[in-house]
Amino acid sequence: MKRLADKVAIVTGASSGIGHATARLFAKEGASVIVSARRQSELDALVETIAHDGGRAIAVAGDIADERLAQRLVATALERFGGLDIAFNNAGIIGSMGPLQEMAPSDWNSVLDTNLTAAFLGAKYQIPALLQRGGGSLLFTSSFVGHTVGMPGMSAYAASKAGLLGMMKCLATELGAHGIRVNALLPGGTDTPASITNAPDAGPEVLAFVESLHALKRMATPEEIARAALYLASDDSSFVTGTAMLADGGVSISRT
Repeated sequence: MKRLADKVAIVTGASSGIGHATARLFAKEGASVIVSARRQSELDALVETIAHDGGRAIAVAGDIADERLAQRLVATALERFGGLDIAFNNAGIIGSMGPLQEMAPSDWNSVLDTNLTAAFLGAKYQIPALLQRGGGSLLFTSSFVGHTVGMPGMSAYAASKAGLLGMMKCLATELGAHGIRVNALLPGGTDTPASITNAPDAGPEVLAFVESLHALKRMATPEEIARAALYLASDDSSFVTGTAMLADGGVSISRT
């Protein structure tokens, strides 16, 4: 039996990487999926792929930091599919890297707006819809950076991802009695277009260094992280809430 049969899910940051792989997997497991990101053409291609595979999906493009998009995503779930059971607030950016004392406030705000405030806005409108269903799964993509590891030049990113964990824990206590489970997924280095290993100036030594940080001595594929998201979204994790779940290839514990 499909693990998300008859469920409705929102997946943000779905134009590539973890969000793209998760949207496909959720649809394959039976969910009707509302996919969102900035790039309409990539979302349209994803919807076509999901339909070709026998699934159902609708694309809603926009800026995740825009409150109106958060409203539209939930409205689309209600109007087109009749409700909302799962929300995977996955979209995020690394942002400008460098010493904090050299960071412009605009760069700091950009990272916090995209990674943390956007998750607040998403949850603000997702929670009432989940309550209407009598429960569900609310997910956030956080990071080992700012949780188990501090990395130079990533203060804004770490602050935003640590902030997500604080919000997640409070929401888990607020919503547990209403049947809503709230968790965060913390991926390790993942081979996505946004990875520093795929930057235009990144040579093979960058990939080798990032891989060496992990106990498994490799990076994850987006599909591997998607399977972790599926666990948190499905009834397989029916007694899991308030958790910062590492799917990080051992980067948090590796010292080699």
